[in-house]
Amino acid sequence: MQSDPKKLVGKNRNLVHSELLKVISHIQREQGEWVLHTVMVEGCDVPFRFKRKDNYQSLKGARVNMTYYSEQEIVAGMTFEMMKVVRIKKG
Repeated sequence: MQSDPKKLVGKNRNLVHSELLKVISHIQREQGEWVLHTVMVEGCDVPFRFKRKDNYQSLKGARVNMTYYSEQEIVAGMTFEMMKVVRIKKG
């Protein structure tokens, strides 16, 4: 079932939907039974992260539509901003 990004953003004001973002880096690494994906997009220095049960096709160089929200993660006592992706689709 595909979710409509407009409906998602309408239900949660913290969500942002962006279209046709160009992926410049896509890293996949195992984290327990999940695969953690980190995507960097052109013009933004904050990583976008999402989890999947399996590896995903490489998105490097692709254009994607993403729905996401800002989140902070503390690593070694330092706070880092990241974007938590709730929906990603090739554009």
